[in-house]
Amino acid sequence: MAIIDIKNVTKEFKVLNRREGLKGSLKDMFSRNYKTVRAVDNISMSIEQGEIVGYLGPNGAGKSTTIKMMTGVLEPTSGEILVNGCVPYKNRTRNAQNIGVVFGQRSQLWWALPLIESFKLLKDIYQISDSDYESMMSLYQSLVDIEPLLHKPVRQMSLGQRTLSDILAAFLHDPKIVFLDEPTIGLDVSMKAKIRTLIHALNKEKKTTVILTTHDMGDVDALCRRIVIIDHGKMLYDNDIEHLKSFFGSYRTLKIRVDGELEKQTQAIQNQFPDFSVSADEEEEWISVLVDEEKQKVLDVLSQLQKTHRVKDMQLEEISTEEVIKKIYEEGVQ
Repeated sequence: MAIIDIKNVTKEFKVLNRREGLKGSLKDMFSRNYKTVRAVDNISMSIEQGEIVGYLGPNGAGKSTTIKMMTGVLEPTSGEILVNGCVPYKNRTRNAQNIGVVFGQRSQLWWALPLIESFKLLKDIYQISDSDYESMMSLYQSLVDIEPLLHKPVRQMSLGQRTLSDILAAFLHDPKIVFLDEPTIGLDVSMKAKIRTLIHALNKEKKTTVILTTHDMGDVDALCRRIVIIDHGKMLYDNDIEHLKSFFGSYRTLKIRVDGELEKQTQAIQNQFPDFSVSADEEEEWISVLVDEEKQKVLDVLSQLQKTHRVKDMQLEEISTEEVIKKIYEEGVQ
């Protein structure tokens, strides 16, 4: 049996049609002019114990609404949700005992207290036995050097240290499922790598199911074998990453360095190849051209670029996960 089972779930909200200005605001106080917005539209999926699933979509796609229904905060308008064998909104206390949640930059730790005191409070809240608590603390020590953080007040921690501590707190009561919402947002490259390694290790050690929402494709590549993509409340894709890339097997990324001002050269290349996506990496001064070889061979594109620009260096790459996701948002899966 799947640990999360969602069948034909829809969530609708009634939203007031607001009018402009002070007079409009006064009229709205007595208005019954509502419209119905469908935030989640007939979504179904099944998630097994121990999976790490990337739940992706542009802003406003319906990701947070789905997460809130899985955690029991919202009740679906129609359809069925079972999380670890129970209906979340009907059994919120029981459901809360079996899940952990981390929201990027929204700490669940006690701000003025040392981390160890937050852990002890969570131990009492979740009624964790002494032996289980000591076992988790030993595991944490083996995975990350947690000792320097234990006696440091949360308010004195860096963003990376606080995020790391929040993730440890979410796993402390050994939940069946952990929801991670943008866990690496705002972090440097080193701390991102450390947190990804930690999440992967805890998932492997405890067989914890992880639902990850993120806009950072580095998180997806490092952690997720399976991704679910939604947009405007509708599910666009539910499968593994490699299968997704097969939809765009004819795409290659041509990266070049050219003489001249980067922004101007990028725009010139975009004008030269209007059917292809062209972007610039200002830090490394690469211009990337996403080439669809069904339309034009990448060598032909390079040959044309060499006639119009002085190419100093070039690289050829397979289409990245980030580019695939971007095209899914723009075009869907055919």
